[in-house]
Amino acid sequence: MFLKRQLPLLITAIAALVMIFAYFIPHPVVSGLRDSAQSWYLVVAAFTMILGILNLLIVSINRATKGAKKDRFYHWVTVVSLLGTIFFGFLKGGMDNSGFDFIFKYIYTPLSATLFSLLAFYVASASFRAFRAKSTMATILLLTAFIVMLGQVPLGQMLTGNIIPDATNWIMNVMNMAGQRAVLIGAALGIIATSIKIILGIERSYLGGE
Repeated sequence: MFLKRQLPLLITAIAALVMIFAYFIPHPVVSGLRDSAQSWYLVVAAFTMILGILNLLIVSINRATKGAKKDRFYHWVTVVSLLGTIFFGFLKGGMDNSGFDFIFKYIYTPLSATLFSLLAFYVASASFRAFRAKSTMATILLLTAFIVMLGQVPLGQMLTGNIIPDATNWIMNVMNMAGQRAVLIGAALGIIATSIKIILGIERSYLGGE
């Protein structure tokens, strides 16, 4: 039980405390411990990536051979794409060889652009539903969005001179920035609280099941 539960908690707490002390205490001994912890982090991250790739490959092969017939083609595409990318990545030149470059430029990049273009329709649909003036707050949101969008195109300056662009800049630099900082502060407080819970052993979900 100690090796399964208590030892990972102890290692996590020690590593976290070392990183915290290294940030506030610029001592060579503490800095050396921090560098060692970061090196071990890279090793663990590399093994994690390998396990993730193997898990994806095994799951995709099982579903391609035993899963629903209508989805088998997509799982085979995943397997072939994964193995093909790994194969060209290990060839001479690594990511600079022509095969890997072809995959990135003519397969990965167009697929990424397609995915983001599809997301644009979902964003437009969500914006249409959110901007319905059903209440006072929704009306304010609608007017603000209209001013911002109009201030981003030359038509806004043509119709109102610098009024709409200046209003857009004020909204983005004052109101929007205030909201972003509030979100960042809330996220930072949440990270601090979660980190303290992990160091103290209260949060154990990363151990699985707790």
